[in-house]
Amino acid sequence: QVKLVESGGGSVQAGGSLRLSCSVSGNTPSGHCFAWFRQAPGNQREGVAAIYTRGSVIYYTDPAKGRFTISHDKNANMVFLQMTNLKPEDTAMYFCAADLSGDYCHYITPERYHNWGQGTQVTVSA
Repeated sequence: QVKLVESGGGSVQAGGSLRLSCSVSGNTPSGHCFAWFRQAPGNQREGVAAIYTRGSVIYYTDPAKGRFTISHDKNANMVFLQMTNLKPEDTAMYFCAADLSGDYCHYITPERYHNWGQGTQVTVSA
């Protein structure tokens, strides 16, 4: 089990940027997945980006491609999501999650992840 704590959310205007942080504590295997998800009111939770820690293999879903960047600082036990050119449709609660199974992160679906943070709100105004 790991504990995940997100921070860095806030309110920005369209076109702005935010950097979300996820602090990780607990024991993790040498290769595992961290991911960012988001959930807007009335919508299902959707995957945004994932990173496999061994080799930093990265995956993005379509909404994130070209605008968001996921990264992992192993020494600091942190996971980041740099978001640029934000749009009103990016407004959601953003969650950090961990999959400790050791599998690669091709499919960024909530069912794979069993460790979750409490979320941080991102609001983008037009």
